[in-house]
Amino acid sequence: MSYPQDLPIITASVPLLDPPAWAVLQRHLFATLDASVRPFLDRYVNPDGTLIWGDTLPGRDGADDFYESSYNWPLLYLLGGGDHLLPLSIRQWEAITRQVSEFKPVPQVVNEYERGYDWFHQGESNLYFYFLCQADPTRREHRERAERFAGLYLNDDPNAPNYDATHRIIRAAHNGSLGPRWGFTDDPEPTYNWGPAMRRYGLPFNNVPGISHYDDLEDPALARRMGDAMQERMGRGDVAGNMCATGLVANAAILSGDSRYRDWVIEYTEAWASRAAANNGIIPDNVGLSGQVGEYVGGRWYGGLYGWTWPHGFYSVGMSALVASSSAALLTGDMGHLDLARNQIDRTFELGSVRDYDESAMTIPEHWVGQRVGLKAAGKTQSFLVPHRHDDNGWFDYQPLAAMYPTALWATSMARHDWDRIERLRIVENYDWNLVVPFRSKEDAGHEPPWVRFLAGANPTYPEQILRESLAMVHWRLDRIRNDRADLAKVNIHHWQQHNPVITEALVQLTLGAPSPVYNGGLLHAPIRHFDAKRRRPGLPEDVAALVTSADEDEITVELINLNPVETREMILQAGGFSEHRFETAHATHSEWSESYPGAPMSSPIAPGVSEAAHRVNGTHVGVRLPPSTRVTIRLRMSRYVNRPTYDLPAMGG
Repeated sequence: MSYPQDLPIITASVPLLDPPAWAVLQRHLFATLDASVRPFLDRYVNPDGTLIWGDTLPGRDGADDFYESSYNWPLLYLLGGGDHLLPLSIRQWEAITRQVSEFKPVPQVVNEYERGYDWFHQGESNLYFYFLCQADPTRREHRERAERFAGLYLNDDPNAPNYDATHRIIRAAHNGSLGPRWGFTDDPEPTYNWGPAMRRYGLPFNNVPGISHYDDLEDPALARRMGDAMQERMGRGDVAGNMCATGLVANAAILSGDSRYRDWVIEYTEAWASRAAANNGIIPDNVGLSGQVGEYVGGRWYGGLYGWTWPHGFYSVGMSALVASSSAALLTGDMGHLDLARNQIDRTFELGSVRDYDESAMTIPEHWVGQRVGLKAAGKTQSFLVPHRHDDNGWFDYQPLAAMYPTALWATSMARHDWDRIERLRIVENYDWNLVVPFRSKEDAGHEPPWVRFLAGANPTYPEQILRESLAMVHWRLDRIRNDRADLAKVNIHHWQQHNPVITEALVQLTLGAPSPVYNGGLLHAPIRHFDAKRRRPGLPEDVAALVTSADEDEITVELINLNPVETREMILQAGGFSEHRFETAHATHSEWSESYPGAPMSSPIAPGVSEAAHRVNGTHVGVRLPPSTRVTIRLRMSRYVNRPTYDLPAMGG
């Protein structure tokens, strides 16, 4: 194997005398994850790749849950998972797409895309497709689909007029391959019935006559009245959640290079930034078809579907702002676009206060496992909480401000002032951020606090701890699969995602120096990526472990270890997840064995001295050759956002 002629090459020379635990555990996790998909397939999947299920899915909800069953399998592949994962991931995506296209009474997907639903859920299912495009950008079907799907929001399809360019709005909260899907339900007599799962979120509107409490919806007449209100107020116009559509269009821009996709992302993101600026920095969550904020909710800036009032508030609005602002920043290199997300985080933080954690009625307490366990370990009950929701009575629903928001912001800019936002949150939270709590959230995220402390140099055992935690969670899920006796024709549609054994959070953090992507449709923003030069594919080579130990706006440090005792591994490092950055210089550790060590017996190896050698790179890629049982630490100085982002694979010779 020979690298491309003009590629700078760093050859590791530091001997691996004492393999660190994190490296051994990391490769063990890769192997365990590679094997874990087979028990899942055997239990939950038909031979053609469809999930074991009936053929009926009433209503508009549910397509996302089918894709979420294996959404991160292509992510595992592009990190360095087994070769079998790519064709398997493609098969699963295409099979699930066929399956949800055939549901009765109404198919959830038409022309391979969601026929019309909210972007809180569309973003979740689209993560699968984005990872496929990034993992295999040369596949013709991926590019064709990426452009066709994005075109639904550029009005390329005359049957799907989703976008109003005059008012810069997506025309309905539910939208997709058949255009605006008016209303929140297809029922000609819309009803919002009482249900135990939704009770904790309360009423969508607290100003509907005769309805003052959620339990009032047990009265069919009042449930019908609320349904009419939701159909009228939420059934038309744009909502903040639609900002997640920028991820879909940005994906097409990266894959195709067509500037009109970039232009749309900028236009739509700037439209929401303008509305936020006119509302004291807070994103309004609804816009009427005339372009007026609050058109269908009495002039209020709150009350839109998946907005500030119902059901999740900041949890969903904050994710939408991050997807849009980071997509625009990536495509332009202008970090000013991040102000849209910065302002939501800052304004929410300013509204926070120290409260009794156990006394605060939280609507999504399952998302705060780390904070709850951390407080208990510290013997404390007081914690910094922020309001997540707003209605006519003001701000309410006080919960923790998840560290994933400022961390995702920093991961895009890596600016010092965005890192300071993370630190500001850490200081006011009343528990030890070094603590690694065993849990796995739906977002495959939540361990940002101990990870950023590791990057700060304050939590040196984090890599080993999070890898052990991840392995435990994989084995726990495999045990649940083995002991699952449920009737798969009757299970809840979340059943598969709750048994998906593939867990990638630790690998993304440690190998790429990045947090998990924003779950409701974010792209994989990372300072570096790895490629296997011999196998000519994305991801770490076999037997190679990687650990990003520090990262900031100008420099990233990564340690690479070849655990194979007899074979050389060859890889390529890329500046940025999308080749958007440029490496300027690389400083790599270097050592040489001397011919003899006076007084040292041959059975007692003595580590040689290690120095640092400088390499001029001035490019997007650098090769790294790892002879058997060697390691190297590389400090890479970089210029950020100097290239057009692309999924194109680097030239790998051969």
